[in-house]
Amino acid sequence: MKRSQPAESAVTLTAARPAADLRARVAGFEAELIAFRRDLHRHPELGRQEFRTTGLLHDRLVAAGLAPRVLPGGTGLIVDIVPAGAPRGAEFLAFRADIDALPIDDAKTEAPYRSTVPGRAHACGHDVHTSVVLGTALVLAEAARTGELRRPVRLFFQPAEEVMPGGALDVINAGGMEGVGRIFAVHCDPKVEAGRIALRTGAITSACDRLELHLDGPGGHTARPHLTTDLVTAIARMAADLPAALARRMDPRWGVSLVWGRIASGSAPNVIPQHAELEGTVRCLELDGWREAPDLLHELIAKLAETYRAKWTLDYHRGVPPVVNEAVSVGLLEAAMTARFGQDGHTVVEDTEQSLGGEDFSWYLEHAPGALARLGVRTPGDTTVRDLHQGRFDVDERAIGIGVELFAALALDAGEGPAA
Repeated sequence: MKRSQPAESAVTLTAARPAADLRARVAGFEAELIAFRRDLHRHPELGRQEFRTTGLLHDRLVAAGLAPRVLPGGTGLIVDIVPAGAPRGAEFLAFRADIDALPIDDAKTEAPYRSTVPGRAHACGHDVHTSVVLGTALVLAEAARTGELRRPVRLFFQPAEEVMPGGALDVINAGGMEGVGRIFAVHCDPKVEAGRIALRTGAITSACDRLELHLDGPGGHTARPHLTTDLVTAIARMAADLPAALARRMDPRWGVSLVWGRIASGSAPNVIPQHAELEGTVRCLELDGWREAPDLLHELIAKLAETYRAKWTLDYHRGVPPVVNEAVSVGLLEAAMTARFGQDGHTVVEDTEQSLGGEDFSWYLEHAPGALARLGVRTPGDTTVRDLHQGRFDVDERAIGIGVELFAALALDAGEGPAA
């Protein structure tokens, strides 16, 4: 697929200005970072339980001469790198990693770094993201000491990305986004080859909210439904009619999707129950749709419930808004990746599709422009499918060094100005 051109306002990076030995510097940390990733993979921790992971990161950052701050909840870190020559009041360039694992079994029985914790696995690549941002910190700490880093950089090691509404809010509530002018992150993509990234301007992931609908009525005998509230029929009509009604009341370009995952009511074939439940998710590709969905659903449910004389309550749990990549930030990622790895005409940047998955990086973009890139982790030529959130998920570990060099180049090449 042909890449679209970067936005005209995108900052063009110069590959020559950062230390010519940047690749060698990254390579010097690569074995350590791979070992670090494998250690995390063997010892996965769920959201807001990442105490061991936080401790390992804290100790390594301190050893690099940095001063990480542990978040108030005890997991996750913020660390600043401020070079001596940084202009007074210069905005931070931020990089984010998520450090939590998933509650599933690791099915890679042959891997020496297989999870040692039953029912826990780094099956989404957060161990890779963490290793990339750690490596970025190590490289930039050296660059700050040698005077090559000219702008302040802030690094987030964020807990609980998999727990809606996400640990990004922990970072933000701790003041992490104060003074940040632009922010970047990568997410592993097993469909993209290692050595490449995939980009998209605009919405790259979906908003994702969870809802629980409860219906109540007096119950009764199935022989006399007219004397009571037929909750089974009512909940069935809600399940069938609400997705279509919502779709017809919202702009179809917003990509709103209401899908049910659970329906429950009743315990006997001849008894009309007194309670019924329906649970599902609302996903949306545009911020406007995400903001309008709760009020509209309340309106639609009220009308349907009145038809069946059912009492109702809706528990609408906000998850995350869509990740909307800003054009200049996408241009910076493309320019940096091409400058560092695109020699001899190699294709290193490709387009990517929108995903209906949720990602709490979106919360940071409420405070500063930025972009999420998909980091290729599939070994070139490998046709094995190792999708995200599956027990056999694994990566080509060369992607770690590529991610570090990409982030370090963004910090070193883009200069000090706020547009960078």
